Amino acid sequence: MRWTDVTRIAEDLTDTYPDFDGPKVQYIRFTDLHAKVMALPGFKDAADRSNEKILEAIQAAWLDEISD
Repeated sequence: MRWTDVTRIAEDLTDTYPDFDGPKVQYIRFTDLHAKVMALPGFKDAADRSNEKILEAIQAAWLDEISD
């Protein structure tokens, strides 16, 4: 899994952190989100390949995922 696999990352974050609700996801610091993504099993991209735009996309997809 790489930084560009936004939907897959959001799905895995939802499964890995079931206690994260809308407000927790909405107000997560990008440094914390970055760390959570890096810790996902199967994530194999370099830490420095992420950026604010990618983290925003992951956050939005995670919010969509938990609202379903």
